Amino acid sequence: MVNAIWLFMLVTGIIVAALNGRIEVVTESAMAAAELGVETAFGLIGVMSLWLGLMKLAEDAGFIKALARFFGPAIRRLFPTLREDSPALGAIIMNLSANVLGLGNAATPFGLKAMQELQKENPHPDTASPAMITFLALNTSCITLIPATIIAIRMKAQSVNPTEIIGPTIIATGCAMTLAITADYLIRRRSKS
Repeated sequence: MVNAIWLFMLVTGIIVAALNGRIEVVTESAMAAAELGVETAFGLIGVMSLWLGLMKLAEDAGFIKALARFFGPAIRRLFPTLREDSPALGAIIMNLSANVLGLGNAATPFGLKAMQELQKENPHPDTASPAMITFLALNTSCITLIPATIIAIRMKAQSVNPTEIIGPTIIATGCAMTLAITADYLIRRRSKS
């Protein structure tokens, strides 16, 4: 449905421009939008490279394992079916860390790795395990303390105050994560009885 609306708007814009003898405006706008898209993508590549590099250094230095040990008790409460030495814990921590930093694209590879590790421990491979469901809920609703990608986009768009979204982002994502964890807990508890 959304694609049909976009297509309708595009065709309507072209027709209106042609009827007004201003078809060159469509071409100029398309080229300007394509240029902006490439510039924005290159800007995001820089931000993502920085954070992915820092996270790789943290992983190689053993910081991620230390984080997994530190946050282990909280993570194990959320994932009671995981073994203490589960390799999924490190991937989950990396994914949540990237999400907390507002790097959704950087979080994706860690999320995929976490799901692969969770699947290895899944006693019923044809069905999502409770740990997989909890991880999906956390991954999609994770609190964001530093929305780095959004700040980078706002800086590229020359926002007067690109960081003004930090407070609202923390509140919105904090509420979403709290709700997701609560719903996951209540549904899992109800399904046991």
